[in-house]
Amino acid sequence: MRSPHDVIVSPVVTEKTSEQMEFESLYTFVVNKDSNKHEIARAVEALWDVKVRDVRTMRYAGKAKRALLGRMAKNWDLGRRPSWKKAVVQLAEGEQIELYEMG
Repeated sequence: MRSPHDVIVSPVVTEKTSEQMEFESLYTFVVNKDSNKHEIARAVEALWDVKVRDVRTMRYAGKAKRALLGRMAKNWDLGRRPSWKKAVVQLAEGEQIELYEMG
């Protein structure tokens, strides 16, 4: 069994997710690619001592990336950004997580 810090990689804090945190009690995290919904719910409950109501997950494929080595290069150096997984966690009513301090 993984530790909660191995499951939750980082929170996603954008304008949209901040609005969801405030009005809908939805929190978004980048999670380990191998973790499932049960592990994510247990990790959030263990780290912040809250009750999780629902977990939704999404997988994102890494984008292809091209880098030209030089002006007269014969071939492109192809690479990829890493794939990642995102989880949107909905907490029970009245629950709240303080991800960052305001001010």
